[in-house]
Amino acid sequence: MNKNRLEAFSDGVLAIIITIMVLELKVPEGIDCAAIQPLLPKFFAYILSFIYVGIYWNNHHHMLHTVKRVTGSILWANLHLLFWLSLIPFVTAWAGDNNFAAFPMMLYGIILLCNAIAYFILQNVIIHHHGKEEAALAKAIGKDWKGKGSVILYACAILFANSYAWIAGTIYIIVALIWLVPDKRIERILEN
Repeated sequence: MNKNRLEAFSDGVLAIIITIMVLELKVPEGIDCAAIQPLLPKFFAYILSFIYVGIYWNNHHHMLHTVKRVTGSILWANLHLLFWLSLIPFVTAWAGDNNFAAFPMMLYGIILLCNAIAYFILQNVIIHHHGKEEAALAKAIGKDWKGKGSVILYACAILFANSYAWIAGTIYIIVALIWLVPDKRIERILEN
């Protein structure tokens, strides 16, 4: 099967996810700066989540450049990732509406962790399908310290969230910053 339908479907789902998140931002009731202040937590949650969805879109796009043929297992692994990504608007709204309270921040981290695991699964299904020795993706990611480190940081943030939600939030921002720098590993492999 050709990968174009998979890419188009995934792009559509990610666009809907971003649309749902932005629709959660309500217009302030007043006309001065004070009217915006109560909306700031929700706006900051939106910014962070937008960055995360953008990071996944960017890396998903690059990863699919290494795919020669799509199999049923790749389709299901991709749907699994899209499922977890589709929960980002929910936890974003909940964390933002509740001023980054402990439990919403913990659930935010759990959803981010599940996204990272789902991405890892998709990555490994693609590698397995194309053969570990032959797969451009396997060569590009190498030991994937960035991916494994992110999972560890998410787990730490989840543990901190109950007592120190601000530490959890800081860790989520750090992971986003780590991934915000464009990952050139796949581009380098495909150029050769």
